[in-house]
Parts: sequence; structure tokens; C-alpha cells
Amino acid sequence: MSDSEKKILKIYDGSMPVEEDLFETNMINQLAWTLVVLLAGMVVWLAIALVNAENQRNALITKQCADPVFKGEVDVACMQVVNSRPHWWNHLWYGMTHLRPAEKQ
Repeated sequence: MSDSEKKILKIYDGSMPVEEDLFETNMINQLAWTLVVLLAGMVVWLAIALVNAENQRNALITKQCADPVFKGEVDVACMQVVNSRPHWWNHLWYGMTHLRPAEKQ
């Protein structure tokens, strides 16, 4: 092999990939995506909790679960299955937009 061929091979040798680094995982990206997935899961969990709380709050305000036997009491079994608005997103929207309770007039 001549000197010119060695120089050309040496120039192009740096452009070849390093086989040891081909399958290296980047821990920073893995940590970031793990945090994104965990935070997205927490947002979904909090949205479900808000929908359930707003559903029960609206049922209490509109007296949809009044106990028929004991006047002025709440039927607990009814509170677990009541649907006080037509859709779950109505509860979510109301809970997200009304941060303070309505003032009495």
C-alpha cells in the first residue's frame, strides 16, 4: 500500500462509526421521557379525581341523593353511582373553570 493510499484511508477512517458506541443509551433522554410519562399519568389521575369530586359535589348541591327514609341525610350508595351531569367532561370543565365556590346572594 502506498503512502497516498494510507493518507486517504486515514482521512476516511474518522468518518466510520465507532462500533462500541452504536448501541449506547442516553440516560438523560430516558430520564426525561420517564418524567414526561409519570407527569402525564399524574395529570390523568388528578383529572379523574376532579371529575369524581365535582360529580359528587354537584349531586349534593342539587340534592340528587337525598335519603328517602331519613330526611336531611345523604344516601351514600347513591353518591357512589350518581351522574349529576350528562358527561364527565362537563364535570372537568366546571371544576377547572370555577376555582372558588359561588357566592351566596
